[in-house]
Amino acid sequence: MAGKITSFLRGYKLGFSIILTIVGLIVLLIGATGIWLKDIFNSVFSFLKDYTEWSPYLLVIGFIVFGFGIWHLYSYFKDRKFILEEIQTNKRSELLKKHNELKIAVKHMPSKYKKMLKDKENELKIR
Repeated sequence: MAGKITSFLRGYKLGFSIILTIVGLIVLLIGATGIWLKDIFNSVFSFLKDYTEWSPYLLVIGFIVFGFGIWHLYSYFKDRKFILEEIQTNKRSELLKKHNELKIAVKHMPSKYKKMLKDKENELKIR
């Protein structure tokens, strides 16, 4: 069961990281407006007095969620670039040098990258 969940999450890693980044940015902005623009916010939205009390917590939570989203986006694009550059080689020896790193990078990516690596391994007769 856990394997199905992780494979599902890996399959949509890019989408989830974008959503996580956007949600983190929204919560971060809400927290920041509650702290720095408290007087303006209270005069416009007088019915949300509790919001200004929770805004420091929202700021911290938003910063953490935004950080995780950015980190996942960075790792996705870094691994994607590495995999695509290394798979383009037609030399068996070059692929064997980076084979372990490729396996680790592909492990955390969607299944299409695993299939690409497996096809390249079959083409160069690795294993």
